[in-house]
Amino acid sequence: MINHSVFFKLKYPKGSSEEKIFLNAASKLSTISVVKNFLVLDETSPKNEYEYGLKMEFESQEAYDAYNDHPHHSLFLKMYWDDYVDKFLEIDYKVIDLQ
Repeated sequence: MINHSVFFKLKYPKGSSEEKIFLNAASKLSTISVVKNFLVLDETSPKNEYEYGLKMEFESQEAYDAYNDHPHHSLFLKMYWDDYVDKFLEIDYKVIDLQ
């Protein structure tokens, strides 16, 4: 299982119409068939500069690659990402089996 998380700060204030547009568009990424357990997150800690997060899981590297190459993902990046996101941190990880 691959966990994909991206934490970000928008160029627009919380509660703005732009925030709603972006988060609604991002939530549609959950319709891509290989995406599992999709979540839109609201940061609660004052310890970092990011305000939101997106988290999802993929059953395999192939599923993750299919998501990255999917036309809906590419269109989301093209239509929204650069225009709405001020800064971000992307983290992809697997759980370590300690047994």
